Amino acid sequence: MTSLPASRYVSLTTFRRSGEPVSTPVWAAPAGEALVVWTNAGSGKVKRLRDTARVTVAPCDVRGRVEGPAVAATAELLDLAKWPSAARALGRRYGWQWRISYGTGRVVEIVRRRERRAFIRITAAPTPN
Repeated sequence: MTSLPASRYVSLTTFRRSGEPVSTPVWAAPAGEALVVWTNAGSGKVKRLRDTARVTVAPCDVRGRVEGPAVAATAELLDLAKWPSAARALGRRYGWQWRISYGTGRVVEIVRRRERRAFIRITAAPTPN
């Protein structure tokens, strides 16, 4: 699973209740045996993850064009207490771009007086024996 972030972007595919896949290019960083992703708390992917933890991930370009094989995985929304370690992992991976993006998002949260971020932890799905 940690080999996927070699690509600058990762295609995260979540699934609607109907089973229809929805893919989005996202930044992802390794965090132990998992990947972490940062997104808007009101995004469609967060809403879909509340229905099912099933996802797939694949390396892709900035436009979401898949550049390698997809891997079946499960995803979970991280508790607030786990956000700092997820943010550090993304900061190590994306450097100054992460600091600008995260900082801008934080300013918007303060102005609007509500949390607008969500961190997602993605782990490889267990393989059937």
